[in-house]
Amino acid sequence: MKISIKLAVVATAIFGMCGHGHAQALKTKNAAPTAQATPAPAAGPAEGANTSAPPGWVARCSSASRGAPLECAIEQSAVLTKTGQLIVLINIRVSAETRTPVGIVQLPLGLNLPAGAKLQVDDGMTSDLQVQTCEARGCYANAQISPDMLAALKSGKQLKVSFQNMAKETITIPMPLADFAAAYEKIK
Repeated sequence: MKISIKLAVVATAIFGMCGHGHAQALKTKNAAPTAQATPAPAAGPAEGANTSAPPGWVARCSSASRGAPLECAIEQSAVLTKTGQLIVLINIRVSAETRTPVGIVQLPLGLNLPAGAKLQVDDGMTSDLQVQTCEARGCYANAQISPDMLAALKSGKQLKVSFQNMAKETITIPMPLADFAAAYEKIK
């Protein structure tokens, strides 16, 4: 299964069941946050081509009002190119209270919930995630970002997010870390 890596706002995803047996075209693209929900592009310039733009993490900040403090986060998502279905979205923010990074991982519906999900940077230690809740847009797990995990994310090449579908097949989604450190510096 080929996956598209797309930087997007949570509201720009289309969700559905995961675990399609079809090969999907690989596409990487940066997207500016938008207020309206829009589907991910269905295909690249050449259907099935493996051409791509540089992958990346996007940093964004917002506040509830002009006087409110900024809340900043970085995120990256993986989207099936042909369908626009969001497979994984990782959002990392620095808590205003503790000044430590906190992660939220959004996964598709149709998971084997007892198996949870796993995070692994390159070939390092695996962190288990328990899925806390699911809704119409997907399932969510909190990811505690320890100092060791943060250091690995900053120096690593690839974050692997894995989970099981309903058939108990393990699906591993690679998330490039090429510019994670630079994006994290913008929000810390």
